[in-house]
Order: sequence, then C-alpha cells, then structure tokens
Amino acid sequence: MRENLVIFFSKGILSTLIDAYVVATRRIEYPVRPFAKIFRTNIMYDMLFFPLLSVLWVKLSYRDNLQKILWKSLIFSVPMSIGQWYFERNSKLFKWKKWTALHTFGSVSFTLLTIRGFVGAIKKIDHIKSKKEIAE
Repeated sequence: MRENLVIFFSKGILSTLIDAYVVATRRIEYPVRPFAKIFRTNIMYDMLFFPLLSVLWVKLSYRDNLQKILWKSLIFSVPMSIGQWYFERNSKLFKWKKWTALHTFGSVSFTLLTIRGFVGAIKKIDHIKSKKEIAE
C-alpha cells in the first residue's frame, strides 16, 4: 500500500508540474475543466486519472527487465496518444496549440518511465536496508 501511495502522489505531482508548464507556455488550452476558476490545467486528469493509471503501470511492470518495461510502456503511451488526438479533434475538452500526438507520446512515456525508475530506486533502497537489518 505504501508503494501505491508513493506512485500515486509522485505521479500526480509530476504530471501537474509538466501540465502547468505546458499550459503556461500556451501549448495546450483546457476550455472545459473542473475547478476552472482555481486551476488552468485539467486537475482531474493530472491528480486522479493519470496517477491511477501509473499505479496499474508499475504493477504490470514490477518484475520486468528494462526491455520488457520499454515494450509495456508502449501499451500505455500509444493508446493515450491516439485517444488524445481523437478527443482533441472531436471534443472541446482541450485544444492543442503547439502540441501534437508525438508530444503526448513523449510526455506520457517520460512520466511513466520516470515513475517506474523512481519505484525501482525505492525497491533497491529497501533491499539494501533489509540486508543491513538482517546482518545486524
């Protein structure tokens, strides 16, 4: 449970920071968003949907080597890129100004791999810690 919470909150922070930058530089605009008077980004996507997806992503790739992790990242980043392309064209939820599906692919892949690397580092630290405790 602790690991799931770390994944969830760290992904929420990372995606919110990236989205805030992208919106501030006018690459994407969210005409329809929850809490529009408070946030310029889509806070539901950044703080709920994407973090939940990342918890699932880490669980699916938890015991994989780097090659499998990279392949599995495509399972998430390609459909999300295609889905965002479709919704940008067929809804008024967001507008791409200086953004494309390739940008979405890159940012989704980057954040997924960053969070997976973060979890890998935590696993390594926990492993070293438990070895040290056993030795004592």
